[in-house]
Amino acid sequence: MNLTATRNETTTPADDTTTTRADRNATTPESRTGTRDAEGMAVASFILGLLGLLVLNVFLGPVAIALAAVALWRGTQRRGRAYLGLGLGIADLVVLVALMQMDHTVSWSI
Repeated sequence: MNLTATRNETTTPADDTTTTRADRNATTPESRTGTRDAEGMAVASFILGLLGLLVLNVFLGPVAIALAAVALWRGTQRRGRAYLGLGLGIADLVVLVALMQMDHTVSWSI
């Protein structure tokens, strides 16, 4: 009975280096963490932008814009949520300016 293990090895004609299938498919922990962080930032920007329409829009709007921009810059897979977070962050600031103009004050209250 032969119990030897075989490795899936391939050689490339250009450089004649031997790599395994696991080596080609391996991703570094930094790249997996960066992608996961970017996806979390996209979701956070959406939630904070949505919440900012109701309360604390002067703080949550810019945070949502910044998180969405960083998530898009890092190449998130959730681009739609990042764009929604960006739009909602901008809408937060627009609502703030509109309500300040209606009250003729620097702050607003309902």
